[in-house]
Amino acid sequence: MKIDVLTLFPDIMQETLKQSIIGRARANGLIDINLHNIRDYATDKHHVVDDVPYGGGGGMVMMVEPLYNAIKAIDPDDESKKILTEASGYKFNQVTAKKLMLEEWLLIVCGHYTGIDERIKQLFDFYELSIGDYVLTGGEIPALVIIDAVVRLVPGVIKEISSAQNDSYFEGLLGFPEYTRPRKFMELEVPWVLLSGNHEKIRKWRLEKSLKRTFARRPDLLENIELDEEQKQLLSLEDKDVESG
Repeated sequence: MKIDVLTLFPDIMQETLKQSIIGRARANGLIDINLHNIRDYATDKHHVVDDVPYGGGGGMVMMVEPLYNAIKAIDPDDESKKILTEASGYKFNQVTAKKLMLEEWLLIVCGHYTGIDERIKQLFDFYELSIGDYVLTGGEIPALVIIDAVVRLVPGVIKEISSAQNDSYFEGLLGFPEYTRPRKFMELEVPWVLLSGNHEKIRKWRLEKSLKRTFARRPDLLENIELDEEQKQLLSLEDKDVESG
């Protein structure tokens, strides 16, 4: 997979994309990520990329021309899947990440200032995405979120596929509680079932915890899932250990 990112602040993203899973994926040739400074495509000597909004109001608006020049230079034949980080965009989630993982080439434009000149959206087919109902300074952090969520799904990036499949949201549910050594810490013990060696009991315990955690914290997620009989039964069991906060 290839990912190109258009940003006004590449340094914000540069170091993060060298670390951990993404860094290893790049080093192993599984993913190709390139950062492009939008200012490099401005046509004036001062590399201006923003201006005051027509109609008045506060803030600055990203100009259409530098963005257009950048996109055409990077993708002259319009072959990439183009994403715009936008507060008013569609809510990004795990389902979206799975769909984007199937694309061969993503081109992500990081918004900034008050917004972007609307005409860029008329010139290119953008998939506008928001990572949540809050306002950030720029689109660089949302872009990193999208990249991280997508890259970890690319085959070969995570060696143990079960690890990715057990992540929260992978199957539409929140993740189950995890434990590791020691077995006991300050009178807090690991649930006995995880030490039993009975894989079927462990599977059911994890599924039950996942279902109940989802019901307590994100009941909206269950509206999009058709529960089977086993899941319905597990969800109805009394459990005093499930936290809702």
